[in-house]
Amino acid sequence: MTLPYLSAGRTETGHVRRHNEDAILVADDLGLWVVADGLGGHSAGDVASGMIVDRLRGLSRCEDVTDFIDAIEDELLRVNRSLRSAARERRVDAIASTVVVLVHTRDMVLCGWVGDSRAYCYEDGRLRLLTRDHVHGDRGDETRVGVAKAHVASGVLTRAVGADDRLYVDWTLTPRRGGMCFVLCSDGVNKELSDEDIEACCQRHAEPGALLASLVDGALGRAGRDNVSAVVVRLEETEETC
Repeated sequence: MTLPYLSAGRTETGHVRRHNEDAILVADDLGLWVVADGLGGHSAGDVASGMIVDRLRGLSRCEDVTDFIDAIEDELLRVNRSLRSAARERRVDAIASTVVVLVHTRDMVLCGWVGDSRAYCYEDGRLRLLTRDHVHGDRGDETRVGVAKAHVASGVLTRAVGADDRLYVDWTLTPRRGGMCFVLCSDGVNKELSDEDIEACCQRHAEPGALLASLVDGALGRAGRDNVSAVVVRLEETEETC
């Protein structure tokens, strides 16, 4: 059976971090793609991102997309509770991760996110940011969780899976059109590449594998200060199944 999309994903440690705390999921059979970014400088960030990806990989696709979105949210809530419990057991502030999720259906594409991992849509020669970073003020080289006592410090994440007892996932919906290209990435990509850089990569490369290589290698060719992860999904002009 021919799928109505092509996709590719890649994650790299980068030049500065000792460990890769990112995790990705490319589940073409589910029409589901994920980038999770475990929080650098926090305990077991790789555990957090890995748990998100493992739990979402275990889902079954529902006939009703609403039920599938509910299942994704329910799983993220379970992960949130598990990470909060693990943090209390280890006596650390947080074991947490950001996440961005893309879901394909016959008529639409849905994007959900928590934190500052991003999703872009490239169509008709223009790049559009679908997500809005859950970060207070200007982000520095290292995104942090928490709030200063006197004020909210610039660059502090206001939301992440595992950061708080309550979890809220933001969603956006885009009508499905053939030729659309979606880029999911951890902030290791957009720390090094501007939106203009990402748009230029999309203009040069239509094939997901080539675009992915351009984005990841481009970020690594700069400072590579963080883990670098991206997933690219291109929708075909015609589809035979959702």
